[in-house]
Amino acid sequence: MSQSNPQEPFSRLTPQEAKEMIDRGDVQIIDVRQPGELSAGFIEGSSLIPHEALFARIDEVREDVDVLFYCAVGVRSALACEIGAAMGRTRCFNLDGGFEAWKAEQLPVAMHEAPA
Repeated sequence: MSQSNPQEPFSRLTPQEAKEMIDRGDVQIIDVRQPGELSAGFIEGSSLIPHEALFARIDEVREDVDVLFYCAVGVRSALACEIGAAMGRTRCFNLDGGFEAWKAEQLPVAMHEAPA
């Protein structure tokens, strides 16, 4: 079940909840890892915006849909959620446990061309 901490301006989703959100559509998926980490795979449909570039690229983060951030284990994506919220994005979600948790649940991993 998704977790909300009143001290965090975002919700944390389990990998299964994130998959259900993606399957429903109308979600933007943002991978905040470094380009070199993409060799491990990525979630289909995600865009790569490394967490340290998020301030400069905030206009690429939509305001009209839920935004799912993920990284390797969920720490940098939690920071990305904080940045997004500070920049006015109100529908931020963090993949708790990150891409490692996603893979551990044997959810789909894309290995072809890297996200843009």
